[in-house]
Amino acid sequence: MSKTILAIDGNSILNRAFYGVKPLTTSDGRPTNALFGFINIILKQLDAVKPDAACIAFDLKEPTFRHKQYDGYKANRKGMPDELFAQLEPSKLIAKHLGLHVLSLAGYEADDILGTCARYTEGEPDCTCFILTGDRDSFQLISDKTSVLYASNIDTILFDPAKIYEKYGVEPKLLLEVKALMGDSSDNIPGVAGIGEKTALSLIKEYKSVDGVYSALSDAPLTVGVKNKLANGKDSAYLSRTLAKIYCEVPLSISLSELSYVGFDKKPLAALLREFELKTFLTRLSLDTLPVDDSFGLFDENTDQVQIDFTDYTKIDSFPQLPNKDLYVILEENNLYLYCEKFYILPANKEILKAAFCNSNKKVVLYDSKTVALALKKHTLELQNCVFDIMLASYVANPSGKAEMSDLLIGKDTSRFSLSDPLQKNFAILPAMEAAKKELEEKIKQNGQESLYYDTELPLALTLANMEYIGFKLDTKGLKTFSLHLEERLQERQAEIYRLAGQEFNINSPKQLGEILFTALALPSFRKTKSGFSTDAETLEKLRPYHPIINELLDYRMVSKLKSTYAEGLLKLVDQNGRIHTSFKQALTQTGRLSSTEPNLQNIPIRQAEGRELRKFFIAEDENSVLIDADYSQIELRLLAAISRDTAMIETFRNGGDIHRMTASQVFGVPPEDVTSEMRKNAKAVNFGIVYGISDFSLAGDIGVSKREAADYINGYFKKYPGVERYLKETIEKAKETGFVTTIYGRRRYIPELSATKKQLQAFGERVAMNTPIQGAAADVIKLAMVNTEKALKRANLSARLILQVHDELIIEAKKEDVTAACAILKQEMEHAVTLPVPLEVDLSFGDTWYDAHS
Repeated sequence: MSKTILAIDGNSILNRAFYGVKPLTTSDGRPTNALFGFINIILKQLDAVKPDAACIAFDLKEPTFRHKQYDGYKANRKGMPDELFAQLEPSKLIAKHLGLHVLSLAGYEADDILGTCARYTEGEPDCTCFILTGDRDSFQLISDKTSVLYASNIDTILFDPAKIYEKYGVEPKLLLEVKALMGDSSDNIPGVAGIGEKTALSLIKEYKSVDGVYSALSDAPLTVGVKNKLANGKDSAYLSRTLAKIYCEVPLSISLSELSYVGFDKKPLAALLREFELKTFLTRLSLDTLPVDDSFGLFDENTDQVQIDFTDYTKIDSFPQLPNKDLYVILEENNLYLYCEKFYILPANKEILKAAFCNSNKKVVLYDSKTVALALKKHTLELQNCVFDIMLASYVANPSGKAEMSDLLIGKDTSRFSLSDPLQKNFAILPAMEAAKKELEEKIKQNGQESLYYDTELPLALTLANMEYIGFKLDTKGLKTFSLHLEERLQERQAEIYRLAGQEFNINSPKQLGEILFTALALPSFRKTKSGFSTDAETLEKLRPYHPIINELLDYRMVSKLKSTYAEGLLKLVDQNGRIHTSFKQALTQTGRLSSTEPNLQNIPIRQAEGRELRKFFIAEDENSVLIDADYSQIELRLLAAISRDTAMIETFRNGGDIHRMTASQVFGVPPEDVTSEMRKNAKAVNFGIVYGISDFSLAGDIGVSKREAADYINGYFKKYPGVERYLKETIEKAKETGFVTTIYGRRRYIPELSATKKQLQAFGERVAMNTPIQGAAADVIKLAMVNTEKALKRANLSARLILQVHDELIIEAKKEDVTAACAILKQEMEHAVTLPVPLEVDLSFGDTWYDAHS
C-alpha cells in the first residue's frame, strides 16, 4: 500500500506568507497576514497531496552545528520583524491543530529535519515524500522518492528530478556541489570568491563534484583567472559544501508511523481562527457551525484551566498574601514575575526575594533553580523552598529533549501576548510552567525516576550553586610567571621546528604544515581530508617514528594550548578576591555527567608533566586552609562488575585485588605474579575499552598490536568474564526493543541511532547502549555523594566546603583544624553513596595546592 509524507518548512512558509500577503490585523491590532497566507498555502497542499503522514519543522534560536563550524554562518541575517515574530508561536499552534506534527530540535535546522523525514522513504517501497518550502536549499534532497513543492511568490511549483535537470542541467544532488562553489549570500556561505552560479554550474556539469573540479584543476581548459580563484578558494569551497549540505540523520526520536495524519483538531482550531478573526477559514472548513468554546485558548484542551487575560496583573511593592498553592516564578535582574491564580510583578529587592524564596511554607516552581540560587547569594540569601525545577525535570525525563524556557510555549495559544515584549512573554511562560509541571510529574513517576529527580538532581542544583559561588583560589602571581615560562618554551620549540623543516612557515596553518610534512619532508600521509593532508593529533602520533619534527610539533601544540587556554585564559577570569568561578552545566550531557564551562576546570590537563603543573596554581584560601582531594578508584569497572553480576570480577574487587593484573593473568593465561607491566597495560586498555564497546581495530591502534591480537584479547576477556559479555548483549537487545537504556537509578538515554538505516550509526548506537548505563551510573553516584557530603559537612558544623567536581573526583577546601573530620565525612559519603555487591573505594589526600592534594 502506497504512503505519502508531507513535510513542511514552517519558517520558510510563514516568511513567504508574511511578505506575500498584504498587512492584516485583528480588531485589537494584532498582525495576522502571515497566519492567513500560512494556513492558505498549507490547506492547498493538504488537499492536493492527501498525505498519510504530515509534519512541519521549525528552526530554533539556538546555534546549530553549522554555527560551531563557521562563526560567520548566517551572520548577515537580520532578525524577524516584530510583526512576523508575533505570528511565529501562533503559527505552530495552528499547525498542530491542522493535524501536523510540529518538530524542532536544538542544534539542527528545519532543513535537516525535512531531510530526515525524506529519508524515512528509504526501505519503504511505496513511500514518497513531498517537501513544501519556499527555500531552494531543499532541492538537493530531490530524488525518485522525494519532490519539492516550491512556494514561489506566484504559485506552488512541483520540482522533481526532471524539473531540476530542465532548469539547471544537473542532477538534484549536484546542486550541493554547485552551492559549494558559488556560495549563498543569504546564509553567508562564502563559496569561492569570484565564482558565480553560471560558472559553478558549468564546472559541476563537466566535473560532477568539487572533488572532480580540484582533481582536474591543473589540466582543466579554464582561464588563468578562474583557475586562480578556484585554487585560492579551495578551503572555502569545501567548508561551504559542509555548511550547505542538509543533514539527514537528525535524532528525532519519532518514527514514520508516529507522523500519521488524521485530520484537523476541529474545536481548538475553530477557537484559534476566531481568536485571530480569520473568519474566511471558519467558513471554508465548515467550522463556523461549531459552538464557541472558550476553554481552547491559552491552554490545551486536556487542561482544566480557563482563559487568562494578560492585562489582569498586579504591580506591587510588597509580597502579596497568596493561597496555599504552588507559586510559579521567573526572576530577572530587576523584576520578579509571579503567577498564582493571577499575575504579579514585584521589584527584585532583598525584602521581596526573602519573602518569595526563603519561606519554607511557600512552594516555589522555577525554571533553572541553580541560577535563581546564585542570584539570591548576591543578596546573602539561600533558596529554601523550590519544590520543582522545570528544566531539571525535563532533563531527567529525556536528556536529549530538554525543554528550553521558550519551548514551554510550543502548543500553547499565545495570541493574547506580544512575545516581543519581555513582560508579556513572561506572562505567557508562567502558566505554561504549570502545565509543564503536571506533565513532567506524571512522566517522571511513570519512568520510575522520582528518587533520581527529587533526591539527587533537585538538591544538587543548590550544591552546585554553592560551589560556583565559592569558587577556587588561584595563585595569580605564580600563574603569570608560568605563562612567561610557556612563552619561552614556545619560542624554543618554534626555532627547533624551523630548523628541522629547513624553512620558516606558519605552524598553526594545517595547509602549510601539510606541505612541509608531506611534500618537503616526504613523510607518509596516512589520511587525507577533502581540504588536503590531515595534520590532526592522531595523524601526528602515527608519524612520531618517522621524523624528530613530530615530537617538536606535538610539544608545541601542547604548550601553546597550555598558555592560551589555561595560563592566559584563567587569569582573565579571576575575580577581585583571586578566585575563579566555573559554571556547572547540570542539564547538558546525555549520560548525566556534569560539565564545566567558563572556564572548564574539568579539562585541566593531567597527562603531561607540564600540564599537571597548572594544578600548582590552584591553592587553598589561606595559610590556615588546605585542599582535600578524593577520587573514586576504578568506579566504572566496579559498577560494571556489580551491574553485570560477573562472579569473577566481583570476587576480584571484594578481595581487594588488582583488577588489571587479574585480567591480564586470565586473558594471557599466566599466574598473577608473572604478569609484566606491558601485559597489565594492555589488560587495562581492554578493561576500560570494553565499557565503551571498543572494537578490535580501535584496541589494536591504542596498544600497538595487530587487529588479530586485539581480537584475541577481547575474546579472552569475555571467556574469563562471561557475565560482562552476557550483560552487554542483553543491554543492546533491550535497547533495540525499547529505544532507550537506563542506569541503576533510572536515568534514561534514548538512542534513536539503533533504528538508523546506516550501519555506522547503528554501531554507534550499540556502543552508546553499552556505555551509558555504566557511565551514567557513575555520574549518578558522584552526584548523590556531593549532595550527601554537603549535608554532612553542614551537620558537623565544620569550616569545610565543596568547591569542585571533576568527573570521579571531589575537592573540599577546609580549615586545617577540620581536615581529619572533613576527610572522614568525604570518604564515608563517597564510599557509601550506593550499596553494591562490590565496595566503592576512594583515594584521598590533602595539601596546600590541587597538585599536592592529588599527587
